[in-house]
Amino acid sequence: MESDLENLTATAERVAVEAADLVRDAYESMVAGTSVSVDTKSSETDVVTAVDTASERLIRERLATLRPHDAVLGEEEGTRTAADSSEDTGVTWVVDPIDGTVNFLYGLPWFAVSVAAQIDGATVAGAVVEPASGRRWTATRGRGAWLDGRPLRCSAPESLGVSLLATGFAYQSEQRVRQAELVARLLSEIRDIRRQGSAALDLCAVAAGWVDAFVEHGLHRWDWAAGALVAAEAGAVVTLPGEDPALGEDTILASAPSIAEPLRATLLECGIADV
Repeated sequence: MESDLENLTATAERVAVEAADLVRDAYESMVAGTSVSVDTKSSETDVVTAVDTASERLIRERLATLRPHDAVLGEEEGTRTAADSSEDTGVTWVVDPIDGTVNFLYGLPWFAVSVAAQIDGATVAGAVVEPASGRRWTATRGRGAWLDGRPLRCSAPESLGVSLLATGFAYQSEQRVRQAELVARLLSEIRDIRRQGSAALDLCAVAAGWVDAFVEHGLHRWDWAAGALVAAEAGAVVTLPGEDPALGEDTILASAPSIAEPLRATLLECGIADV
């Protein structure tokens, strides 16, 4: 089983790297002045580009070749069942072709390709690859997390008051207002806030100790599937959406163990369940 999971991680990394190469080429062309086709989804601020679609198509094609009996769940094209249900492996690939599309569109190089393998809804292997920098974040359940092959370990802040918290905001303006009010209440309890625009990379940042915690509402499975495993395997305490109803059904929280309990208590006091 251990070698099977490591093979899944290798596949996730391989496919994510190939998609990241495609995204990087498009990004460099865009920065040089080539236009990119853009559409919207849930709101006018929720964008999808032709590059998102091309990246997901490449990932699906590669997985169909490498893992033809696995299912795939992607942000842009939904679910694809195994090619032959009688040979279904029980593995589902959860894919975000560009996590941080708005950053990509603005030329801000904080976006990533995220590919995760899940069994029974739990992530067992994953890779998050940054097209602009080439950095590769990988994790295997029970085996650890790595950045470019270097083992990762999350931070250990002495108190909540000196902790750096990453977060993100919804595409709907009404919810963004409530999230901003929550952040305003939190600011007096922590060191500071970072809002960088890619949940997958924010979770990886928790794994690396670049931030001490991450919290966000309303994410989809493809946003966190790989990054949450990277954070957890680096020692972070991770609560996935639905696991702690007191925080709200759609809240994900990842934090250094030393602040996990006081951060949860403070989030509740600040009204996170009402966001």
